[in-house]
Amino acid sequence: MLKNFMKTVLGYLGLYSKKANLLFLGLDNAGKTTLLHMLKNDRMTQTAPTIHPHSEELKMGNIRFNTFDLGGHETARKIWKDYFPAVDGIIFLIDSADQKRFPEAREELENVLNTPELENIPIAILGNKIDKNGAVSEEILRERIDINGLFSKDSRPMELFMCSITQKVGYSKALEWLSGYLKD
Repeated sequence: MLKNFMKTVLGYLGLYSKKANLLFLGLDNAGKTTLLHMLKNDRMTQTAPTIHPHSEELKMGNIRFNTFDLGGHETARKIWKDYFPAVDGIIFLIDSADQKRFPEAREELENVLNTPELENIPIAILGNKIDKNGAVSEEILRERIDINGLFSKDSRPMELFMCSITQKVGYSKALEWLSGYLKD
């Protein structure tokens, strides 16, 4: 009890912060690098497809995130598992306007959910690009990815957030939600 009180007081004074390793996963072109740059610089930048994993340290509130953008092309997905042992949270992005890739996105999300070492790791799923022509609603994304079915099979904290990184909408709620599940 005293420990929590001290953390609260130190956090209020800006002298205490949680540390967490956060993975940005999803298919290529889902918005992982764009989100990372938006969180770091609060502005849009044109980025080339991610070829090699990269990390950035972000401080948000009383949490210091060490973030890893691992890329989403097929070859990059093979190394995701190398980062799983030290992860505290996952942001899984899905391009809500790229309907033809929904089955592939669902398969990769299911692979992550079926990884034993991630069984207690909270996952925020971002249905990104809601501002694009052809983007589906939350209800349709839930249906097409079978998110409700995946949620019912899984006991870990997991939630879907619809967002537009370019319009700066929706992703902050996901980060707030995720930070509530991170250990002290």
